[in-house]
Amino acid sequence: EVHFVESGGGSVQPGGSLRLSCAASGFPFDAYAMRWVRQAPGKGLEWVAIINAHGDRSIYREDVKGRFTISRDNAKNTVYLQMNSLKSGDTAHYFCAKDYNGDINTNAMDVWGKGTLVTVST
Repeated sequence: EVHFVESGGGSVQPGGSLRLSCAASGFPFDAYAMRWVRQAPGKGLEWVAIINAHGDRSIYREDVKGRFTISRDNAKNTVYLQMNSLKSGDTAHYFCAKDYNGDINTNAMDVWGKGTLVTVST
């Protein structure tokens, strides 16, 4: 059974930083691309960052480029999201998700975890 444990969320002031972690189990982690997605209050799910299975290529949605960094440690079955220069618009539930394959494809999301809440406010 695929299982994710996300952590690292919390409340932070604008301009602050957080690092999200997602420990995965139940599937061969190093064979699949992974992503972070988010859902802001009253809005739909949107992908934030995607990293390929090898961890040597990643893409970002436009409004987080230069501020967020996705990475993975295949030895630990864990994917990370370093978030810097946070803005109020980044407030959302953040979920890690497994893709259907190892390459980057924005439309290939498979299953996702229960998420962790990030709140950016003064």
